[in-house]
Amino acid sequence: MHPFIKHVNPALGSLLQSLNMDKTFVRGEGSWLYDKEGNRYLDMVASYGALPFGYNPKRIWEALREVEKNEEPSLVQPSFLGAAGELAQRLVELAPRGIENVTFTNSGTEAVEAAIKMARSRTKRKGILATKGGFHGKTLGSLSATGRNAYQTPFFAPVEGFGFVPFGDIEELRKVFKEKGGQIAALVLEPIQGEGGIVEPPTGYLKEAKKICEEYGALLILDEIQTGLGRTGHLFLSPEEGVFPDIITIAKALGGGLFPIGAVLATRDAFTDDFGNKHSSTFAGNTLGARVGLAVLDILTENDGQIMREVQKKGSRLKVGLQEIKEQYPRVIREIRGRGFLLGIDFQVSRYNLPETLLGIMGDQDMITPVLSSHLLCQEKIRAAPTLNGDTVIRIEPPLSVTDEEIDFVLEGIKKMAGRLDRGNTAAVLKHLTINQPDPSKAIKAKPIRKPLPAEPDEGRWAFVAHPLDIENYRDFDRSLLGLEDEDIKELTRRWNDLVEPFLVSEARIESTAGNTARGDFIIVPRTAEELMEMPGEEALEEVRKAVAMARERGAKLVGLGAYTSVVSRGGLHLRKEGVPITTGNSYTVVSAVNAVEKVSEKANLPLARSRVSVVGATGAIGGAASLLLAGRVGGLNLIGNPRHPEKAYKRLLKGCARIYKHLAKRLEKGEKFPVGSIGHWLLQQSNFPRSSEPLSRFLQWAEDVHKGRKTPIRLSSSCPDCLPDSDVAVIATSSLGEFITADMLKEGAVVLDLSRPPNVSREVEKTRQDVLVIDGGVIKVPGEPDWGWSFGFEQGLAYACMSETFIMALEKEYRNMSLGTDLNLRDMNFVQEKAKKHGFELAGFRSFDRPLDQKKWDHFINLKGKKVSV
Repeated sequence: MHPFIKHVNPALGSLLQSLNMDKTFVRGEGSWLYDKEGNRYLDMVASYGALPFGYNPKRIWEALREVEKNEEPSLVQPSFLGAAGELAQRLVELAPRGIENVTFTNSGTEAVEAAIKMARSRTKRKGILATKGGFHGKTLGSLSATGRNAYQTPFFAPVEGFGFVPFGDIEELRKVFKEKGGQIAALVLEPIQGEGGIVEPPTGYLKEAKKICEEYGALLILDEIQTGLGRTGHLFLSPEEGVFPDIITIAKALGGGLFPIGAVLATRDAFTDDFGNKHSSTFAGNTLGARVGLAVLDILTENDGQIMREVQKKGSRLKVGLQEIKEQYPRVIREIRGRGFLLGIDFQVSRYNLPETLLGIMGDQDMITPVLSSHLLCQEKIRAAPTLNGDTVIRIEPPLSVTDEEIDFVLEGIKKMAGRLDRGNTAAVLKHLTINQPDPSKAIKAKPIRKPLPAEPDEGRWAFVAHPLDIENYRDFDRSLLGLEDEDIKELTRRWNDLVEPFLVSEARIESTAGNTARGDFIIVPRTAEELMEMPGEEALEEVRKAVAMARERGAKLVGLGAYTSVVSRGGLHLRKEGVPITTGNSYTVVSAVNAVEKVSEKANLPLARSRVSVVGATGAIGGAASLLLAGRVGGLNLIGNPRHPEKAYKRLLKGCARIYKHLAKRLEKGEKFPVGSIGHWLLQQSNFPRSSEPLSRFLQWAEDVHKGRKTPIRLSSSCPDCLPDSDVAVIATSSLGEFITADMLKEGAVVLDLSRPPNVSREVEKTRQDVLVIDGGVIKVPGEPDWGWSFGFEQGLAYACMSETFIMALEKEYRNMSLGTDLNLRDMNFVQEKAKKHGFELAGFRSFDRPLDQKKWDHFINLKGKKVSV
């Protein structure tokens, strides 16, 4: 483990590793950085403006060595500070009109802290007004003026006395001052919001803000830590706007890229004796920092500010080049902002403009700019960074000494990246995060832009929570991944799963044949079935809780659980207190499974009353309920439990068997007739059979007695190899991950209904057992054949039965918990079956191994069965 992760910042280190940005640079020269392998990278971050002349500028080093040569004392407080005095005088000469005092600090955030103290001391007021999206540092006072909750909340900031207004909105500013002006000590502003996304205010805003401050006796603090000292082509930006603030903060560039130093520049009126006597800092005003600051000012002002004129000229050229890229790729780039060498590219990437791509999801999750920054670093050898408060913006903030050739290099790299992004080519954009780093297809084109689904009056509202069953689902969703090897997709998901929260993948509207409508969201938990099962239980459950919370906040009145989101929440039981009704969809899954068994058996000339049916996973909710419904129709049942815990499984199977007997007893007492040879018919002939009104324990005892040493139509086992070879039909309904139903287990001419997802039937069966028919269970044709907006392996208009139960309940506006836990009830199964018919839901055509079952394969199976029968 790198010492940075182990001892400095584990959280940041892990994030950098996830994005393949964990470079260790060993040398820096000018605008270039070199890693230990000798690769060089053009730096367009410049340490957020703290490297005005790039890495290791000779004249700054000379200033430091001159201190050593002259043996100047470094820290001599409290005494007159010679070098600090010289730097202060120089700053006052160069500063905007009215500045007379300079207080030195060690950084930008300390400068803001000192400015706040100075303003409060001068006005005798506590209130500090700042702007939303503004950034002023991360120590407690400056953090309290930084307009983003994400940075403040963990530290109980803002502290008392801080308030916020929208940046650039002069009327809102006027309104706040009108209400609270007598309490406000200062307004803190950036001339251009840097971390807020390189945001320039409207013309005249800063000037009006100053007037309002003067009207109410408040001070104006302009934070020029990032905009000042040449970054925008001027020493200070405020005079260019016709503004002369009471206090200015500077830092970053003042240290020349080698030494930390900041300063607070103030008017004589803003500086008070209280502040001068009671504010101090051990290292502030040290000789080394002051000499560096003087050298920086010399470089900036020599030849009548030539370097700043170059910044204006080259900055304009760079911005024009970025504008041209934006015009070429308007789908993904919203705007180019800023001036000089403080520029920002504002990206617009979402599931709407890059549908069915992981890139669109990253855009929705505010991840796109870190990912694009890593792309530029690894694939184009350009070092860029997102702005901290502007989640969609990448800053372009080179050293002031950058050359025209280097600008061309940057523009070429950004153009390549924008082209890959515009095509929605996730594989190309994320190539550097894979193992094999293949050359992805350039033929990928983004799908048409989509729009949010509009609300309609009196419609039902639902959400369905799902997850990728396996890595193949990523290819189903994002077709640009088709060219990647399995290990490459696994590597991508390993990196991104820890970064991504549950996300909205698409919206859809269901229109039933009865005229009802229901609109809803598909929300994805970014974990495969294998990952969910391997995670600690509480962690997996928390992932699902987040998805349910998202569904609730988006207006869902009912949330359905798909695949292993149901398993890890114990059939939804752990989610009953999440503020929205839950369904696992298992009731309709069972109903549709039994219907599928009946239909395929009929078509295959397989009389159920003379057939033995195995239910693998009979102790689960679906397997148990399916066994209950099938018992009255089939000649025999093999109830198969978990082989890892056979004794526990036997007890649960016996209890399930007792439920079947109790259910059949009730039907017999009502006079229902069962086919000759069926379990129901066998039961009718048994003596000493309990009445349905007796408790389940009585049936349990009877089942235990009758199964001792006797051959009964219901067989209990934990072994598939023992039971499947004599089964005409097998229903597979487990939460196991593996393909453990193998070709050698299955009876000749057997029909297998695989409800498990991922499937439990080995694909070997398809290749080697033409006499066996494997049907994918639980696939429903939805009325109107809606476009889901994403692919989960089905044709348009098809859905799993568990999804369909969610749709049906929303169409009925039946907002209640349903199908929870392992004990499904007949009332719910009958309800959903009735409502499915009402709204036009029906079994889809037969499918096998995720593909429609073609007539040729079906005819081949029937012919084989016919030959078997004739023999």
